[in-house]
Amino acid sequence: MLKPVAPGPAVVACNTCRRSSDTGAGADARRDGALLVEALRAVQASDRRYEGVAVQEMPCLFACTDACTVHLRGPDKVGYVLGRFTPDQEAARAILDYAVLYADSEAGQVPYRDWPEGVKGHFLTRTPPAGFVVA
Repeated sequence: MLKPVAPGPAVVACNTCRRSSDTGAGADARRDGALLVEALRAVQASDRRYEGVAVQEMPCLFACTDACTVHLRGPDKVGYVLGRFTPDQEAARAILDYAVLYADSEAGQVPYRDWPEGVKGHFLTRTPPAGFVVA
């Protein structure tokens, strides 16, 4: 089922990701994706620079072999799926630092020289916004 969320730049994190079959074992264990969502929200709350980017969550982005996974999106912008993060505040800060640059860009394309080190090597896909392709 789809759930409406506010439009605008957002990091949508998979809250069910597991980085390996060993993590999340047991009925009460928290999944890596849920831990990444928690880290994203904690980092966002710690710095006003991140207020313009929503942190949203949903179950399964279907990138299980590349967990922990997030989808970065914004209206009329190229979207990106990033993965293979550790569910900690260092990764969350890198994701949100990139998300701020993304939100400030015209079409979602941020020059490589401006990318935070923590997101380099984590990009899995890019998706064009509805009605466009990348030239």
